[in-house]
Amino acid sequence: MTLAALWTVSPNVAKAQGYGRDSIECRSNDYRYNRCNTNWRDARLVRQLSGSRCIRGQTWGVERGGNVWVDRGCAAVFAEAGGRPGPGPGPGHGGGGWRPGPGWDTDISFVCESRDFRYNMCQVDVGRGGNVRIVRQISGTRCIEGRTWGYNRAGVWVDQGCAAQFTVERRWRD
Repeated sequence: MTLAALWTVSPNVAKAQGYGRDSIECRSNDYRYNRCNTNWRDARLVRQLSGSRCIRGQTWGVERGGNVWVDRGCAAVFAEAGGRPGPGPGPGHGGGGWRPGPGWDTDISFVCESRDFRYNMCQVDVGRGGNVRIVRQISGTRCIEGRTWGYNRAGVWVDQGCAAQFTVERRWRD
């Protein structure tokens, strides 16, 4: 498959033609973090465009608000995977009635650090509706959400020397 044409939205984001209705091109220019506005619940990598590797959870991912992020030179075409964010199905509406087991709503505290200013993913189940916050910054480097740290359902990531004690506040929301 070839990229037929691009309709430019900004220098870093473009609608990708030929990859379906909901696809975008997102680029990390000069190996910097970049956020591309989507509103997707999840995304999948359709085609890598860069020489730098695009690895989910390391050089690209989907933020809590539905935006795709790229970092460290990753450039790719991404497509929507999993529908748009919004309220989940209520009782009797296809949710299957599944609920997390006992102790789900227990807060989890841990340290996650970027050693040698490198990206690190600390795996912890944040879950749907969970929240992550810094309890105590350990590093001399400032920890700035969305720039040097962030999270998704799979865990917390840190980069560029950020080290902190985090708390995951897991709450189940229907």
